[in-house]
Amino acid sequence: MKKPEITNEPLHKTPANLEQILNSDPKLLEKWNKLTPLAQNEWICWITMPKKEETKEKRLNRLQEDLLKGKRRPCCWPGCPHRRPKAAKWFK
Repeated sequence: MKKPEITNEPLHKTPANLEQILNSDPKLLEKWNKLTPLAQNEWICWITMPKKEETKEKRLNRLQEDLLKGKRRPCCWPGCPHRRPKAAKWFK
């Protein structure tokens, strides 16, 4: 049987810690692969934007919880400033 793997290629590079989490949980990986590349970008950017490692870790944990609950995008976040120039104002 073929091992599940990340199937979509988001624009942002998938961080190693996120890849490790996705590959360790088949249900989470399945939910991740059902997301569009654009939605994956939103999650990746949301996880990597904070400066503190503590915040990044909290967001990784929340990503796992939210995806398994069926959420498709990070909540209460203006969006990826790399994709939406209007969202960039929130990250200065």
